[in-house]
Amino acid sequence: MQQRLDGGHVPVLLAESLAGLALRDGGVYVDATFGRGGHARAMLDVLDARGRVIAIDRDPAAEAAALAIVDARFTFRRGWFSELPDILAALGLRAVDGVLLDLGVSSPQLEDPARGFTFRVDGPLDMRMDPSRGETAAEFLARAPVGELTRVIRDYGEERFARAAAGAIAKARDAGPIVSTRQLAAIVAQAIGTRTRGDWRQDPAARTFQALRIAVNRELSEVSLALPRVTALLATRGRVAVISFHSLEDRLVKRFFAFASKPYGGDPRIARMPIASSRLPRPPLALVGRAVKPSAAEVARNPRARSAVLRIAERTDAPLPARWPDEFAVDASHA
Repeated sequence: MQQRLDGGHVPVLLAESLAGLALRDGGVYVDATFGRGGHARAMLDVLDARGRVIAIDRDPAAEAAALAIVDARFTFRRGWFSELPDILAALGLRAVDGVLLDLGVSSPQLEDPARGFTFRVDGPLDMRMDPSRGETAAEFLARAPVGELTRVIRDYGEERFARAAAGAIAKARDAGPIVSTRQLAAIVAQAIGTRTRGDWRQDPAARTFQALRIAVNRELSEVSLALPRVTALLATRGRVAVISFHSLEDRLVKRFFAFASKPYGGDPRIARMPIASSRLPRPPLALVGRAVKPSAAEVARNPRARSAVLRIAERTDAPLPARWPDEFAVDASHA
């Protein structure tokens, strides 16, 4: 199953994510990261007349794309996916049969210079998925102390030259504001260079841009907040499918699924204790298969799929834990 939407956008792991959700006739499903609607449209194609798809996205361009879907079974709401409980409550829904999270930035966002996500062409240094909320990347760079810049670039970009990049940014902003994507890319490239990384294919600014995008959009916090909330909204045998595109996201998903799918919360210390399995609380999720990666054929058709990882879990009839781990229970930020 392959769909092209809005100038060539191709949904990643489309067939695999739909198969993982195990869509049932009459079910209610959520595409919590609508993008340009590839996954949502495919859900509608599979569901019968009694089925329903609720789509969510924070991007106004996604909201505009959703207007093209004229189907009584389809509802779109603008919002962040961590706001899913409030969105569903406003629609009179207490539980759903499946939720899809396709994380990260979409191809149309990357390809629009006005959004400021790419260093390949010049544009305003914005990077917000929701232009109506929060500070831009330019505003963040203007006010963040060097220590915070270093932490963000190191932790969110996994950039080993984070200190050099942050120092160069701080020095450059003393001379004048950093307001465009090519301006920032040039500053970072001059500080880091290309030879030191040992990878001539990757632009030296790539990791810094990733880090700023994650920070500005609170992407990891969104994932941490959303996972327990999604689990609480799943009906018994309902499924959650998460597509991640970089290791930081995937680690969060993997840790949450490990905690929620094991009676000892994934803690090997408890697993080694002399406690009968029957006396341990039953977990609220059950893993469905192993992590799924795109086929070589899909990567050849769509290079963006190269780093994608799909993980799926199913809601059991066990109660939710009295307390989630702190990283999934609080609004952690980079600050």
